[in-house]
Amino acid sequence: MPRSDLDFNTTAGQTVAREMLIAYLNVGESSTPDWAPIGKRVEDSSIEFDWQTETKVDIFGDTYTTGKKATRTQTFDPCELDGADEAQQKIWNLAIKDDNVNALLNQDMLIVHLYAGTANTAVFAERYSACSVLPTSLGGEGGGAIGMPIDVTYGGTRTTGTAAVSGGTVTFTADEE
Repeated sequence: MPRSDLDFNTTAGQTVAREMLIAYLNVGESSTPDWAPIGKRVEDSSIEFDWQTETKVDIFGDTYTTGKKATRTQTFDPCELDGADEAQQKIWNLAIKDDNVNALLNQDMLIVHLYAGTANTAVFAERYSACSVLPTSLGGEGGGAIGMPIDVTYGGTRTTGTAAVSGGTVTFTADEE
């Protein structure tokens, strides 16, 4: 069933706060997800879209552009280690302790658009079943904190739906097909 257009649930005439676009990592099981936010202490992070476009001019001088579904990537840097950050701890255990690249390439992620839909009770969300979640380094400057920047490529099956956010708990409900 196609989704109708959504309105932003923010004050008209004001920009939407960056805090209203949150990426979550499933730190639970696929069937019983426990969503932990990624990006604590990160100052700037955006989802980048690569549409793989190609523009050509035909023999009549007409211009055409082709493209593919976008590959979505996001970098979280700096991402300083924090004992209260469940997502970081899961990623650290998979990457550093276990050296488990296969698990890192198959993570369950949820992007919650808190600004679109019904505020906090039914906002637009998109779940990706097989994301690449890879630390790019571990360390930092002497006298500072240990950082573990993370690159995410959203992949696998994309399931759209709504999320309800209450007291730090996120519940995702997939759209009916």
